[in-house]
Amino acid sequence: MRDDILSLSREDFDDLSTLASLNHVVVRGMTTFIEIARSANDDIRAEWALNALNAEQERIDNAIPFLHDICRAFEENGNDVTVIKSLDHWPDLGSDLDLYTNAAPEQVIKLMTQRFNATVSARSWGDRLAGKWNFEIPGLPESVEIHVGRLGQTGEQSAIASSLMARTRQVQVAGRTFRVTSKSDRLLISTLQRMYRHFYFRLCDIVDSASLVENDGVDFQDLHDAASRADIWEGTATYLAIVSDYVRKYRGKGVDLPKLVTSSARFGGDATFYARGFIRVPIMPQSAKLYGSQLAGILKKRELHNGARLSLLPWLATAAVVGQKLTGSDKGIW
Repeated sequence: MRDDILSLSREDFDDLSTLASLNHVVVRGMTTFIEIARSANDDIRAEWALNALNAEQERIDNAIPFLHDICRAFEENGNDVTVIKSLDHWPDLGSDLDLYTNAAPEQVIKLMTQRFNATVSARSWGDRLAGKWNFEIPGLPESVEIHVGRLGQTGEQSAIASSLMARTRQVQVAGRTFRVTSKSDRLLISTLQRMYRHFYFRLCDIVDSASLVENDGVDFQDLHDAASRADIWEGTATYLAIVSDYVRKYRGKGVDLPKLVTSSARFGGDATFYARGFIRVPIMPQSAKLYGSQLAGILKKRELHNGARLSLLPWLATAAVVGQKLTGSDKGIW
């Protein structure tokens, strides 16, 4: 890796920087890049990386106070709120600011527009099903995405949402206190994003989840029980198996997962492939089977409303693909 870094052209470095941004590892990646370049007395490449690091740090330093002020405003208004996803990558930060609240939608809109002079972004079909709103705030380049009362691509995950706030914990980030999801819920939300919606992993997903399991510790029985209630245990186990396989590939040793997890995983890293900057999860047949299992579990419990929502997912995905081919964008659908 050292020789590869020291031989990068400026164009190659810019491509690497873009890839790092897509995968939310700019701070961690550029810090390592600078150390390697400086150890070889390569001041030119060290300066490239330092400039990229400083630009990203400036973005983060601007966003964190906004995020903290938004959370505090909800609490002062008597509404529970927790940060989801965005702080999972720390010291890196997501490309938008994600929160969950059980406040009423009209309360959320009123608070954001009146307190922060925010503009409500146009909502796609997927946004409406998922129960989420996006807001643009003056002075904040990142969009603020607020999930209201529901989780999941079609808002089908009332099981996770109903207990989310009671299981939150507090963390210190950049000298500020934030309320974030429990370790188990953090993995469940990552699973929903990667295995049931986007069907790809970013480098940060691998690094963050491996670190959470190995350094922070995860109660796997609690994770199993919470995922089973949400009918995504097999997807969660598969998510962790993929993480472990990729860590093993590049570190030589995978994440230590209990049999409870490994015996439930449907497939691992060998079924995935790299394309267009991300680690891709095949939709057919692997992800389709996980989706079918989730839908069957919801219907078995006679959660007909949630089942009806989830059953719309293939049609929504198909419409998004058609829209992408016809117009070059899935905006307004997905």
